[in-house]
Amino acid sequence: MTQALALPDEEREDLALKLVASLPVSADHETERAWARVVERRLGELLNGTARTRSAADVLRDARRG
Repeated sequence: MTQALALPDEEREDLALKLVASLPVSADHETERAWARVVERRLGELLNGTARTRSAADVLRDARRG
């Protein structure tokens, strides 16, 4: 994730689009559209610097604590 976030904006956008396109097609198109909106919003937050991120170490530590 750190390496992906270090990519230039254009390359990150390309990577994000490829990742989304690689996901299996959902039978529930409304759910699929809703997730697409979430992905677009989160990608926008990452690209414009407003996303609140956490380090992998913090996430794993919290997961281990339960």
